[in-house]
Amino acid sequence: MDAIDKAILRLLQHDLTLSVNHIAEQVGLSTTPCWRRIQQLEKKGVIKQRVALVDPELVGLGMTVFVQVKAGKHDDKWLNHFAKHAGLLEEVVEFYRMSGEYDYMLKVVVADLKAFDKFYKRLVTGIDLSDVTSSFAMEQIKYTTVLPVR
Repeated sequence: MDAIDKAILRLLQHDLTLSVNHIAEQVGLSTTPCWRRIQQLEKKGVIKQRVALVDPELVGLGMTVFVQVKAGKHDDKWLNHFAKHAGLLEEVVEFYRMSGEYDYMLKVVVADLKAFDKFYKRLVTGIDLSDVTSSFAMEQIKYTTVLPVR
């Protein structure tokens, strides 16, 4: 990836609706080569998908909860079962296997405490867990999907 590809990515991360012509002008290319580069970035998987970012508050999902989980077992069968189980819960918007005291971190978005309680019961049902702890976000200080491509 060269400097032009990185410049294209920086522009697209801020506004995917920019025209190819505008992007081409910004990076010093004509339209066709710029379009080819964008297609190559998609083909290589650098651009994973094109999405709309939705304001959770405006769609009734005003509570963000970070859930940390300690595995009940540490074998492949359990790990795969838990990853599949938790990954299918639509309220889970990010899901990581971690180092440190807890094995997994889930970012969960729900409407309110009652909705979180329903989610929690579905999360822990049928899964052998050692420990689960939840932290409720009080305020979002920064949120971005823009990666620092330099």
